[in-house]
Amino acid sequence: MFFCVAGCLVRNSGECLLNILRCFLFFLLSNLFFAGSSLAAGTATHGIHDIGTELHVWTALPFAGILLSIALCPLLIPHFWHNHFGKISAFWALIFAVPFLLFYQEVGVYHILHIYLIDYIPFIILLWGLFTIAGGIVVRGSLRGTPVLNTIMLLIGTILASCVGTTGAAMVMIRPVIRANKNRLKKTHIVCFFIFLVANIGGSLTPLGDPPLFLGFLHNVPFFWVTMSILPHMILTSGILLAIFFVIDTLHYRKEKKQIKEESGEENIPFKIEGIINFLFLAGVIILVLISGYWKPGNFNLLGVHVEYQNIARDFGIIAMGVFSLIFTSKLLREANDFSWFPIMEVAKLFAGIFMTIIPALAILKAGNDGALSGLVSVVRESYHYFWVTGALSSFLDNAPTYLTFFNLALGKLGITESMVPGALAAKAATSNPEFILYLKAISAGAVFMGANTYIGNAPNFMVKSIAEEAGVSMPSFFGYMIKYSIPVLLPVFVLVTFIFF
Repeated sequence: MFFCVAGCLVRNSGECLLNILRCFLFFLLSNLFFAGSSLAAGTATHGIHDIGTELHVWTALPFAGILLSIALCPLLIPHFWHNHFGKISAFWALIFAVPFLLFYQEVGVYHILHIYLIDYIPFIILLWGLFTIAGGIVVRGSLRGTPVLNTIMLLIGTILASCVGTTGAAMVMIRPVIRANKNRLKKTHIVCFFIFLVANIGGSLTPLGDPPLFLGFLHNVPFFWVTMSILPHMILTSGILLAIFFVIDTLHYRKEKKQIKEESGEENIPFKIEGIINFLFLAGVIILVLISGYWKPGNFNLLGVHVEYQNIARDFGIIAMGVFSLIFTSKLLREANDFSWFPIMEVAKLFAGIFMTIIPALAILKAGNDGALSGLVSVVRESYHYFWVTGALSSFLDNAPTYLTFFNLALGKLGITESMVPGALAAKAATSNPEFILYLKAISAGAVFMGANTYIGNAPNFMVKSIAEEAGVSMPSFFGYMIKYSIPVLLPVFVLVTFIFF
């Protein structure tokens, strides 16, 4: 099948892929129709068996393929990629999904439904809501992108990320940062450090900050435990990065200073924030996410997938907040922000393929010592192992299930159940477990911090890149970002964090 599809791509890529996609959708719907009743009955009595113990590592090749496409296609075939990235994403999704469904049938349907209903759809709804609401907030004023102002804006965004989430903070702050630096000649480094700090590391202090921490909150980790435990790690990491950024930005600014002065003959505009009503909708999203962590009204079974009522209410509530933002925000404000739907469309299409092809990788990882990656899982013993392995996998996989995998691994190794977690994390309690506390600090920091290593490490990374490119900022490629920025800047900082804390 691979060679047939590849041949079609050469002759008529767009039409062929659309036809294949239609066939796949028909095939999937047919499976849903015929396997639905048996699937629901089977899961009710026997449960869905763990495919992670059966899958081989090579089943993750489509996932590697879509990552390489994201990395190489913008460099090798930029025009084709810009116009057809959604079809390329669908292509890799089909390469995995069709044989997976043919072999596993109703079990395959279950796993595909599960990752889209439980992970992808809420993920996109949250991104869409925050993107839409933040797009109606306009920061006006004669902001000059000096090193001091840029460092202050990154600091504000870093602090804001733990309050409204990395996605919310990134969407609110990225446009003012770009606007303030519109006359700067070199601004790629500004956006890359923005991704490091605002889109990732800044969200490490509360469960609202980043999805893996929210997942920990849902599994009995106290709400403010992360705040108190990871604060020193976050202060050290962000402090070093802000200092490095200030030095780099100062060097660039001094070289550009004369040209910047010549080009900026604009009148002074007083600082003000417009579209303030959107902060109300932003608060609504935060409250909805928080409530979904406490309110437990139950669930219903959709073809074997247990869908929580509170999550349905949260998602519809977020959609309502986004719609209200569109209704009550002037179109002129969105135009002032150069607002367009392309960034969220790009993320939705690419991550639809990523979430499909990531199924075997996550299943194998979840199988632990019984899966094809048992060798990797078995070497995770010390706290620094948890930090680096969780972080490395979170750089390329979804950091939320990666966090949960090693969270459960730590529980199992120490004989702790989820109900015992609050007591085990209470530093002064007699039941506290210093080893587990250190493991969970390492898992939490690794999952959040190292999401900055790649564009796909955390949800807002790719969106910030897309918004910056739309604004005319020349962003590095997938590998360029890693080679020029994340590896030389972040890895030495993470090594230092390891020696000090783990």
